[in-house]
Amino acid sequence: MRDEILLDHLEGLASQLGIKTRYEKVHFGESVDQGGLCRVRGEYLLIINSQATPKEKIRITLKALKQFDLSEAQVLPVIRKLLEKSP
Repeated sequence: MRDEILLDHLEGLASQLGIKTRYEKVHFGESVDQGGLCRVRGEYLLIINSQATPKEKIRITLKALKQFDLSEAQVLPVIRKLLEKSP
């Protein structure tokens, strides 16, 4: 599956879980991380550096999604497999 399509499915899954995703041009100093999940006023927000590569955006989104119970969510088999593999 192409990275753009995979990322679109991951964003859809995040939305199903009530996670808002925002792409921002941010500067993290010397940090290697390109974004992550936070909670603002009781709502989950996934902030991803808009300058990150598609693979990095996928990695960040997978990392955020792993923190949630996905047993009741509709998850494509390829995404479920990626979630199982990702650290």
